[in-house]
Amino acid sequence: MPGTIRTADVVVLPDGRMDPKNASVYCGLSVKTLAMKRCNGTGPKFVKLGRVFYYRDDLDEWLQRSRVVSTAQAQQAAAAE
Repeated sequence: MPGTIRTADVVVLPDGRMDPKNASVYCGLSVKTLAMKRCNGTGPKFVKLGRVFYYRDDLDEWLQRSRVVSTAQAQQAAAAE
């Protein structure tokens, strides 16, 4: 059906935490890309409680900070990382 939007199924724990698999779906990134960003410090905040978790609020904040208005601005932001 044209104009239909399909949402991804993401599991969010009651306290707002997500594991890397669900966080990657939520952000539209691969699990590997999210892990690489976590390792080099350019990704969203996370906690490690034996396993890695991301809080939904931190993912939303990180996505908002990453917004740009042009590809030139995106290239400048990438060069600054």
